[in-house]
Amino acid sequence: MKHSSTTSVTGSRDRRPHFAIVCTALAAPLLLAACGTGVVSDAQDTGGSGEAVVVTNCGRELSFETAPTSIVGMMPSQTELLIRLGAQDSLAGQAQTAVSPLSDDVAEHAADVPELSTDAPPAREDLLAVGPDLVVSPTEYEFTAEQGFAGIEQLNENGAEAYVATGGCAERRHSAEVTDLFTDIANLGEILRVSEEADELAAESQERLSAVESAISDLPRPTVAQVFVEGNSLSAIGAGIEANIIASAGGDNVFDPDSPEFADFFAAEINPEEIVSRSPEAIVFAASGPENEEQTLDYLRSTFPDVPAVENDLLISIPSSDMYPGTLGNIDAVETIAHRLYPDAF
Repeated sequence: MKHSSTTSVTGSRDRRPHFAIVCTALAAPLLLAACGTGVVSDAQDTGGSGEAVVVTNCGRELSFETAPTSIVGMMPSQTELLIRLGAQDSLAGQAQTAVSPLSDDVAEHAADVPELSTDAPPAREDLLAVGPDLVVSPTEYEFTAEQGFAGIEQLNENGAEAYVATGGCAERRHSAEVTDLFTDIANLGEILRVSEEADELAAESQERLSAVESAISDLPRPTVAQVFVEGNSLSAIGAGIEANIIASAGGDNVFDPDSPEFADFFAAEINPEEIVSRSPEAIVFAASGPENEEQTLDYLRSTFPDVPAVENDLLISIPSSDMYPGTLGNIDAVETIAHRLYPDAF
């Protein structure tokens, strides 16, 4: 049963290192190749079609007279999506390249794309220097002018549109869903003039989600706690794309998204007793790499030895990059968690 309150949870609204984007990642090759989705080659029609494409994104209207020809992916997850849609020849830059590796079939297409930054969004001058006409990002954080990044207005003044993953829009971040990815695929397909390729990618991605849903539809839902561990600090995730990934994988989150502690932000710092009292059958956590994964496993095992998730070794590690809004990795995460929760269903 889901608990209706988290009385000893304290707010953690402004903790950027993991929660605003959910930083660095493990290597996690996408499974798209297994279901027939590869990199689209020369799919983009950069010529004008006579009509401007207009999409609404984060409450803003973005207009494109022609397909963009100078695109920047602000995270490897966004760069990957752009390449799978066939925009590799139009990439003018890729950012935060050390956050997560590109899968092999994508990496070869990004080998000659300039790297604008490694572990943080690019500085304003570095981004503007490549003259982008489209910048694609997982969240609005990458456009925080106060951090020294190019703001959306500044990009607009320099002839660029900024597209933020639907699930990463400020007003959507708390209630984001895995299926928001399909809005991004459709919008980018229109913007890039590759709607057929976008439809194919969306259909294959939906097929993967439907396969999980079908496999577990009649099975009891195990209780799951989703946590983030940073040193001796423990936080619970109760809302956002992260929580929806758990739900889509068949888990019953022990933390209630309607609890006041999650009203303004999808994560909240908790005391270890909160996990003990909820006694989850599984614990999911995002890891930024093998070392971080081992550190988190050690913490969970030593802190919660009598919790069923630890007793039954149902501690599920997900690459942090698979939790970014607007990435195909969201579907990887759903599959990974579902296979661990329901090993006999697949």
